Amino acid sequence: MSSDDDYDAADSGAADCTPIEAGAARKGGFLVIKGQPCKIVDVSKAKVGKHGAAKCHFVGIDIFTAKKYEAICPASAQLSEPIVTRADYQLCDISEDGFLSLMTKDGDMRDDLKLPEDESIAKKLQERFDAGTDTLVTVLIAMGREQ
Repeated sequence: MSSDDDYDAADSGAADCTPIEAGAARKGGFLVIKGQPCKIVDVSKAKVGKHGAAKCHFVGIDIFTAKKYEAICPASAQLSEPIVTRADYQLCDISEDGFLSLMTKDGDMRDDLKLPEDESIAKKLQERFDAGTDTLVTVLIAMGREQ
């Protein structure tokens, strides 16, 4: 296996991912690239040549860090598609150490999430909270991580 064939195969024990054939992955969908949950921003498929199968080239943006990842694999390869869910919360408080107090629609409180690592988003949240503006926070959950 060459270094160009560095793609993640789906295994049967992945509860937070579903298997997907590389040829079925589409732009705008999600894919695990180099162990990170990514939104697919570009897909290109090379035709079958005389020396082998069709290849797929994926470019994805990590949904948590916005880092760009690329993967090349055969169109018949089984890859992992992360199960991505969204949860909306009302922002109630921001503590001194950067933890958010969030309230669900049911009125349950949650205090275990920190301000995002992205400085611009963290600054916007702090400014809106300081101004007393009602703020709805959307949290993405994938592969055991949330932000």
